[in-house]
Amino acid sequence: MPVTLERLDHARWSADPQAGADLSRIYQDASPGLLPTPAETFVREHLEGGGEFCCARFNGRLLAAVGMHHEPGAWWLSHFCVRESTRRRGVGSRLMALVAAAAGDNALRIEADQLPLESQLLLVRLGYRLEENGAYFELMTPASGGSQ
Repeated sequence: MPVTLERLDHARWSADPQAGADLSRIYQDASPGLLPTPAETFVREHLEGGGEFCCARFNGRLLAAVGMHHEPGAWWLSHFCVRESTRRRGVGSRLMALVAAAAGDNALRIEADQLPLESQLLLVRLGYRLEENGAYFELMTPASGGSQ
């Protein structure tokens, strides 16, 4: 499945109604308890707060997304979600691999306390490790000298 990475910030989301609709649909399929607010509110607040989304695009549609905030040396990822109709087809794994490739010298970090067990198992399979204090999973990108 030829999945590509698409990054959506507030300007791009505002200018592309289809991307906005796809992103809302992705998060409407979220597991109960994943989002702090309804899907549309969550997406808007995340983008208005300076975050962006890394999305998996296939056949002109966004099928999966993960929220992202930048800090020096790291990308913090959150709220990973795949459209229910597309789950268990490798889209989530491909998205996370594309994000890792795009991260360059930045470590990828995901807070552990907001992750359902299924997502934690996927991260471990993808080479993330739980940090000693248990607060977050981290993947060091190849460019930063870490291992995947």
